[in-house]
Amino acid sequence: MKIFFLTPRVPYPIDKGDKLRAFYQIKYLSKNHQIYLFALDENCSYSPINDPLLELCNEVQVIKLTRVQIIINLLFGLFRSIPLQTSYYYSKKIKDEIDDAIKQFKPDLIYCQLIRSAEYVREINSITKIIDYVDVISKGLSRRAEKSNMFLKLLLRFEYKRAVKYEKLVYDQFDKSIIITEEDRNLLPFVERNNVNIIPNGIDTEYYAPIIYEKKYDLFFSGNLRYPPNINSAKYIVHEILPLVKKEIPHIKVLIAGAAPNNFMFSLQSESVDIKGWIDDVRDYYKTAKIFVAPMQIGTGLQNKLLQAMAMKLPCVTSDLTRKGIAAREKNILLVAETPAEYTNMIIKLLKDEKYADDVANRGYDYIKATFDWVKIIGDLENIFVETVKNLKVVQSIK
Repeated sequence: MKIFFLTPRVPYPIDKGDKLRAFYQIKYLSKNHQIYLFALDENCSYSPINDPLLELCNEVQVIKLTRVQIIINLLFGLFRSIPLQTSYYYSKKIKDEIDDAIKQFKPDLIYCQLIRSAEYVREINSITKIIDYVDVISKGLSRRAEKSNMFLKLLLRFEYKRAVKYEKLVYDQFDKSIIITEEDRNLLPFVERNNVNIIPNGIDTEYYAPIIYEKKYDLFFSGNLRYPPNINSAKYIVHEILPLVKKEIPHIKVLIAGAAPNNFMFSLQSESVDIKGWIDDVRDYYKTAKIFVAPMQIGTGLQNKLLQAMAMKLPCVTSDLTRKGIAAREKNILLVAETPAEYTNMIIKLLKDEKYADDVANRGYDYIKATFDWVKIIGDLENIFVETVKNLKVVQSIK
């Protein structure tokens, strides 16, 4: 099958969750299918040097999206009904290039990641189209609005209303829809949500595997450090959890690391807290930590950081919001906390009881190995592709 893969970000380097999802989908789909990747580079930082996508895809086209172009896109977007974050990535010039690429490649299927890039192809009816919502953007906006100041709250509510309408419009205009978790599917703002297929992320357990190494840090949290849910979690660790843990364990050491830390993130640094930026091999961070903690209060989707931590046999403590994307609570493979006191008690027990920590880590590791295998997940995705393309051909033959 020939698949035209459209993404709002270049899926390499893998420093964000949506990029990780796209990269591994391409990696495994390319074994049996021809892939034309068309990606937007919002930071104008893409370099083809050592890019594995060039080996995986039949063709890769990257369009740089300059700051001037983004500002123009947003200004035009104010007068349209689509979400501003869709306008952010959309321009007529790029649409013309995408149309030309599709005509040249003649794909059997257009696979579009996120509603941010859906505007480019949603009106195409002659080719099978599948949208990967990844997560529910409207719900993420709603949760952020609850914790924002008055000005930002008004802006987020404005964007929320547009996102709700657009998520339904995209559902109506694509032939099939997928999303990352059942929890996210249940949050989609339209009654046909149960028709959306669940395709989770997987984990490369050959790459993310236990490493015996000196444990320099007691706690570790990772993620894109400009992403509001991750910023919120980092603040929660430093201001809410850490002071309580230090009463029992005064010399505790915390590592918070990830892509693009800003000045605010570095302001959290102290004798107890190290803030570090992106590195090519994030395993070098995981292997130095005893516990992974992710007190996510906002945001949606499956947190890849937790899959990676469990695959490397770190015991994990997280919120119920995050747990829902990975496992039912009764499976007991993650420790779930909701208050600073609960996080503190669980962290102290893990640090003081090595056998207990090993038991939690082993349960998480076994569950990840059994549940999040990329080969099976991509097999399920391929079945959706084949069925959807076949059904459209049947409909077109009847017409």
